[in-house]
Amino acid sequence: MFLLALLVAAMVSGATASVVGFGIGSLLTPLLASRYGTDVAVAAVTVPHALATALRCWRLRASIDRTVLVRFGLVSAAGALAGALLYTRLGPTALTGILGGLLLLTSAAQLTGWARRWQPHGPLVTLFGLTSGFFGGVAGNQGGLRAAALITFQLSPAAFVATAAATGLMVDAARTPVYLWSSGAQLVPLAMPIAMASAGVLIGTLVGERALLGLSRRRFGEIVGVAIGLLGVWLIRVAMSTGA
Repeated sequence: MFLLALLVAAMVSGATASVVGFGIGSLLTPLLASRYGTDVAVAAVTVPHALATALRCWRLRASIDRTVLVRFGLVSAAGALAGALLYTRLGPTALTGILGGLLLLTSAAQLTGWARRWQPHGPLVTLFGLTSGFFGGVAGNQGGLRAAALITFQLSPAAFVATAAATGLMVDAARTPVYLWSSGAQLVPLAMPIAMASAGVLIGTLVGERALLGLSRRRFGEIVGVAIGLLGVWLIRVAMSTGA
């Protein structure tokens, strides 16, 4: 039953990521953590996350905004490497709660229209990239914050998801070797759950693309705002339950 639930959750997360640019780590990490522990779950999710991100990036490669990718993606990868090096030493509870609060504020800014009237420049782009990458390395949840930053660049839905996928792939490349080095032995017994999750996210990625292509920019922005807010509430609840 757990493997079936994992497969369904993986398909939903893959489809969600295809539409809003994040969701795989945010949905699968808590599910795996409930059985195997947070540290192992964070490392295990990087495998299906990397596979689905690579597929999404390849299929949408023509829509990648390379200017945004260079300005934002490279620093995100650097932040992810720093976060991954610290993730075994820092408790993720406080960081998860802080991230949830940030996402709630970002959701409010997006849904009220403030985010559409503001675009980061100069050092703020670097700060956004480093912060999203760092949280991704520490707690495995960087997609919502990355989406919150990328939405301010006023990209089309396809360019948004494609650029988010390319950035996510760079983050995975930076953090995955650290996870495998620190938790590789613990992942071997999880070969079947990881395989099920990988299959699910790949199927979900292909299904979600159909919904992405039919969205207007306004509707897409509203969906992203709601998704970021829901993720923020979820992360705060996880942090409170973990700290209790």
